[in-house]
Amino acid sequence: MNDDVKRTIYNVVILFLVVVAVWVGIIFVNACGFSIACNRAERLNLPDTTPIPTMIPATLPAMEMNEAPAATSDECYVSGINLVGAWVEAGAPEADSFEFTDANGVNCEAAFEDVLPLFTQSNLWYSGSLSCSSCHSVTLAVSPAQLDLSSYEGILAGSRRADDAPKGTDILGGGDWESSVLYQFLAETKADVPGHDAALSSELMIYVGTPLPVDATPTP
Repeated sequence: MNDDVKRTIYNVVILFLVVVAVWVGIIFVNACGFSIACNRAERLNLPDTTPIPTMIPATLPAMEMNEAPAATSDECYVSGINLVGAWVEAGAPEADSFEFTDANGVNCEAAFEDVLPLFTQSNLWYSGSLSCSSCHSVTLAVSPAQLDLSSYEGILAGSRRADDAPKGTDILGGGDWESSVLYQFLAETKADVPGHDAALSSELMIYVGTPLPVDATPTP
């Protein structure tokens, strides 16, 4: 082998080693910077997190969706319309309790505080529904039909209240529930309410109220 061939081989080997060294250097600097200690490569002492900030931690039990609230021994099961109707036919009391019979034939009692959420709670009449009071609020100037369903006073004051008058059109039928404007709207016309994606469900069932004590003495 002549000197020229040897010289060429040596040059190729040296060039290869230089390229490898440069490549290793680039990788080291990129990972560790110019510090020999390579602090960049140390694991940061961060708290354990999930990849997505809003993700539920995997250690928690899975959520069960679309599950009805469980009844307890001191709850009654009744349709929302029947509950409002029992309250209306009892004279629409504000503080006193009223009686009703639930879907299982149990005699129960409740109060207006049990009725009010039917007007003020969202996602109740159907999934995704607005509350009645989100539109029918105390601000009558923008409230449809000038009706306030956010409070006891507002409900009894009725609708079409011109110039914030204390009284308007009675929506409770004077105590006759099935002839009332509210009953006809909820149970008969089942109108699609502006701003809602579906008609209000007259079949809404809820757990509410308290069973009345059963008289153990047989009636003669």
